[in-house]
Amino acid sequence: MTRTTNEQDEFVRLLEESYNYKFSVADVVKGIVIKRETDGFLVDIGAKTEAFLPNREISNNADKDISEELTINDVKEFYILKEEGDDENGRILLSLKKLSCAKAWQELQNAKYNNETVNAKVALIVRGGVIVEVSDLRGFVPASQLRTGAPFDGLIGQEIEVKVLEADAKKNKLILSQRQAVAEQREQVVDEIISNLEIGSVVKGEVVRIADFGAFIDINGVDGLLPISEISWQRIKHPSDVISLGQEIEVKILKIDTDMKRISLSLKRMGDNPWESIENEFQEGQVIKGVVNKVTSFGAFINIYPGVEALLPSAEMEGENVNPFNVYNVGDEVEVLIKKFTPQEHRIALSVRDIKKA
Repeated sequence: MTRTTNEQDEFVRLLEESYNYKFSVADVVKGIVIKRETDGFLVDIGAKTEAFLPNREISNNADKDISEELTINDVKEFYILKEEGDDENGRILLSLKKLSCAKAWQELQNAKYNNETVNAKVALIVRGGVIVEVSDLRGFVPASQLRTGAPFDGLIGQEIEVKVLEADAKKNKLILSQRQAVAEQREQVVDEIISNLEIGSVVKGEVVRIADFGAFIDINGVDGLLPISEISWQRIKHPSDVISLGQEIEVKILKIDTDMKRISLSLKRMGDNPWESIENEFQEGQVIKGVVNKVTSFGAFINIYPGVEALLPSAEMEGENVNPFNVYNVGDEVEVLIKKFTPQEHRIALSVRDIKKA
């Protein structure tokens, strides 16, 4: 069929209109992958010429094989990175990873709005917290929002569940909280777990947080408190002197408060009570050797048996108005006399000045 002049003119006009469509930066367009080149792919998005997708704009994951991400004849949505003419070859530049990031930001904003938990992988420890990978983005979990209260090397590579505190794509700011996610999980399981525990039973747990006053141990998803006084029979300065974050330990259950949903634990009671072991080892008036474990203004604590400390008051040191700090140092071996021996009360009083009288 022969076209009239008017029909030909109309066809040309419509064709030119289709080519005159303006593709702008940040537009999302559909396209079909038509050819692979060394440094990227050609994509037909309906423009005058094929658009170009550089390899570097395919994925945020540099370890992934490009062939796993994209193949010829794939139909996908693409993000316009640069308009026609900006490329050295005059082509429109496309990006898949920009589109993926945009979708990831939207998903995380939705997760925040809906109070949903998302999975993240710990990638790096930095000052004040950890960097995590979530979807195609990187986010920050402050130390205060970590379950452990502080980052440690064992966290790297771990998958953790987090809540979204802030997701601002314009500021490229993604702040997350593991503590909030754990707290929510704890509320869901705490009653059931506590109901299956018994006072006096021995359980395995993971050290998830260390503080000056003790440590928190994860028992099947519920945190139990291990006070510093229940870590060792021997005096310790800090819980980290004995245990470390991420360590798995066996502990004994001392108390269960079902109303407050609290569990009290003990590590030192996993072994024999040294105060019971020394009842037949020592007696009043006996001269023994010990090692200075701590020096205070009122005296010195002497380790006389594994896990047992006895007090040598300043008044029982040799001399008048003695300053303990001028006489003893931690680690010194000393000879002392047992002046008062009451192991049932966990008390032993020592003397140096009375050795001559013995």
